[in-house]
Amino acid sequence: MARTDYYDDPDAPTPNSLVPAAVGCVTDDDGRILLEHRVDNDLWALPGGTHDYGESIVQTVVREVKEETGLDVEVTGLVGLYTDPRHIIAYTDGEVRQQFTLSFRCRLLGGELQKDSESLELRWVAQDELDGLRIHPSMRKRIDHFFENRAEPYLG
Repeated sequence: MARTDYYDDPDAPTPNSLVPAAVGCVTDDDGRILLEHRVDNDLWALPGGTHDYGESIVQTVVREVKEETGLDVEVTGLVGLYTDPRHIIAYTDGEVRQQFTLSFRCRLLGGELQKDSESLELRWVAQDELDGLRIHPSMRKRIDHFFENRAEPYLG
């Protein structure tokens, strides 16, 4: 299912859904962050997805990172809570979501890097390479906050 991300766009459709989601900030030994080139919107993003019944939000990010990347991670902290009502996501099935995402710091435990059907490509990206990738402004904010090593999580 394809999606369109809107940000601060007066022509964005009105949301009809609010779904909690989680993304993981995972780095390798060289300090590069793991990003996926998403199939649904053709943008680069942190691996993650929607919260399911019967799991904690921490279990959500661990499961989603494993499903999308093949890697096992453990959550070590909260980067931030992102609920900006100016970020609207419209899906081709008619669902229109207002953003609600928790971004977590994750430590790599193991596994083998391999993409799933939601990704065109997975890549370890150095901070100075981020400007060369198509990243939605909301996602870029999460990545930048991760690299800032803030003492307190972002709440917004």
